[in-house]
Amino acid sequence: MVTITIPKELARHGDLVVIPRREYQELLKTKLGEMREIVFTPRQQHAIAAARRRIARGDFLTLHELKGQLGIEG
Repeated sequence: MVTITIPKELARHGDLVVIPRREYQELLKTKLGEMREIVFTPRQQHAIAAARRRIARGDFLTLHELKGQLGIEG
């Protein structure tokens, strides 16, 4: 039987799962295969750039302000 010592600092961060390296590598391959690059259309790129400029100018509503304008409490 193999004995493994897990440092306390690792165990404190939440759930810890131990799996064989091969299974982990297969999991990574699967997850990386699912990840796709998002390609924006020129119109979407323009809208994103405009939104970033508005944010940089401070031209936006906070969540609190938006809720106030919509009459939502919370």
